[in-house]
Amino acid sequence: MKGTCFPKSHFTSTSRGFSLLEMIVVIGIIGLILSVAVAVVGKSGDTANIKMSETLVKGVETKLREYRLLGGTYPSQAQGLQALVTKPSIAPVPKRYNALYDELPTDPWGKELKYVFPGRKDNSTPEVISAGPDGQFDSEDDISSQD
Repeated sequence: MKGTCFPKSHFTSTSRGFSLLEMIVVIGIIGLILSVAVAVVGKSGDTANIKMSETLVKGVETKLREYRLLGGTYPSQAQGLQALVTKPSIAPVPKRYNALYDELPTDPWGKELKYVFPGRKDNSTPEVISAGPDGQFDSEDDISSQD
């Protein structure tokens, strides 16, 4: 083959690409690294949501104290947290009333908060509870204003 433009060294039998097995191994390693990264990011997201929920239940507890200062008493169990949005019509009706929320906040997982009065740990104050990451009340991951 005289007159070709390419030198013979470019087409030697020692040149080769990647084998299918090598490509599968590399793709597997990349997949493993990605799955570990997703797991780590997922756990840090839950940690952030837990911290936000802790802040939320403490904030609602603060609003309940403000309600008591204005009205003379905490909302009853029957009135619940809705008393922070609309003036209760059942006893005990507060002496003075200001709506403290336009609407009730939900926890970072989109669930409503639970109101318990008297609280389970301190029966002189109400308790505000988030169901936590599992979305179920009365489980280990509940987040309470009395913790």
